[in-house]
Amino acid sequence: MISKKAKYALKALKVLAREYEKGPLLISNIAESENIPKKFLEAILLELRNHGLLQSQKGKGGGYYLRIPPDQVSFAKIIRIIDGPISPTLCVSLHFYGKCDDCGDEESCSLRNVMEKWRDANLAVLEANTLMDLVK
Repeated sequence: MISKKAKYALKALKVLAREYEKGPLLISNIAESENIPKKFLEAILLELRNHGLLQSQKGKGGGYYLRIPPDQVSFAKIIRIIDGPISPTLCVSLHFYGKCDDCGDEESCSLRNVMEKWRDANLAVLEANTLMDLVK
């Protein structure tokens, strides 16, 4: 299950995708339209900005806007930024690999094979869907 933070990020990015290339949006407007706590949204948008998805503009007429076209921002990219690994276990993670503490030999681990299939099924959906899919 994705975190509430990731769900809020997707909802906020949906609003920003809908307004792509129309100028910055105020955090308060996004928070109100998507029923997201403003302080929580501020932290989420800052994290997304720090990872290069968003740009911010200060002052009058300022706010946040997408730096990347909505059709180039996959759900997988967003969830990795907010929640970290998508895979069910670290040993099958493509971007956050780690050896399982309780596993002696990854190659003979029957659980690992199932976890790879789980990862691949989730990734197929998350990589195939972008912010543009939320605004169609």
